[in-house]
Amino acid sequence: MSNYPKTMKALVAYSPTDYRFEAAYPSPECGDDDIIIKTEGCGICAGDLKCRHGAAMFWGDDVQPGWVKPPFIPGHEFLGIIVETGKNVTNFAAGDRVTADQIVPCGECRFCKSGRYWMCEPHQMHGFQSAYNGGMAEYVRYSKNAVVHKVPKDMPLESALLIEPYGCSKHAVDRANIQCEDVVVVSGAGTLGLGMITYAALKNAKALISLDMDDKRLAFAKEFGATHVFNPSKTDIEKEIMNMTDGYGCDIYIEATGNPASVIQGLKVIRKLGTFVEFSVFSAPTNVDWSIIGDRKELDVLGAHLSPYCFPFVIDGIASGKLKTKGVINTTFKLEEWEKAFDYAAGKHGDLKIALIP
Repeated sequence: MSNYPKTMKALVAYSPTDYRFEAAYPSPECGDDDIIIKTEGCGICAGDLKCRHGAAMFWGDDVQPGWVKPPFIPGHEFLGIIVETGKNVTNFAAGDRVTADQIVPCGECRFCKSGRYWMCEPHQMHGFQSAYNGGMAEYVRYSKNAVVHKVPKDMPLESALLIEPYGCSKHAVDRANIQCEDVVVVSGAGTLGLGMITYAALKNAKALISLDMDDKRLAFAKEFGATHVFNPSKTDIEKEIMNMTDGYGCDIYIEATGNPASVIQGLKVIRKLGTFVEFSVFSAPTNVDWSIIGDRKELDVLGAHLSPYCFPFVIDGIASGKLKTKGVINTTFKLEEWEKAFDYAAGKHGDLKIALIP
């Protein structure tokens, strides 16, 4: 006899044009190696929005195969309280508050075996495949391979919901290898960009510049540790950065907007031998002059994917207040209001991060 109901409320994706709220969807079953949590809340990620809008990287097109496996329950920025554990689970117990990495590594591929689990070849993730349903539901199953972490019971939910995105932010900043003499630009001051700012501020760079088209977001960036903030719609970014760097350009440019214009801008303002870190998920291809990367500037161009080995630091940082979270999540919706929540998550009403509360 399980400690939770056989059916639950859930948002279920059957196709890009068929997302449904279901009041009596089958609850996950707890196997011998599994953990079942009662979901406290689930943030809505830009990836969730792009999947909802049918982006080819999720559903496939003439160039790439589909990656999602419907029907699935979306959401990977979630946490909850354990209500049941399988008989083989020894390091977690009912009542523990937990979250998990987005990826569920296979443990068998060359990447997993070399410790680089975030690049697991099968690449199963919570919130995009029916076998690894996400947090937009009352209950979620963590399987044996899930990378699960305990969360302090007294951490406010609106802060705890930022653990996963801030983990991704940390990984991107770590890729940049910031030194104390560096002039660093973070392009984009959404949730991920702000996570990058509050973590990068701990690196004590010479300057930490935040760029965004929204002055409200720039105010958050300043509060979270940016030394300079600029709005590209009001300021000549190239001129400002060149003035700050004796005409050389910034040492590091971290791209966190998903807008092609930000990539082109970054290649202009970065110095020779600089480091360009690309984090975003793009909805359209970006065309750039690749001779800038090679012949003209000899740049290090690095990608950043997910949040490997980042959760423990982020959980401690949020709990201690070193990583700032105040004001990032102000608006939450019930699961039944998912359509309105997705609309607000697009940012058109001025919100940074929206969360669903099952």
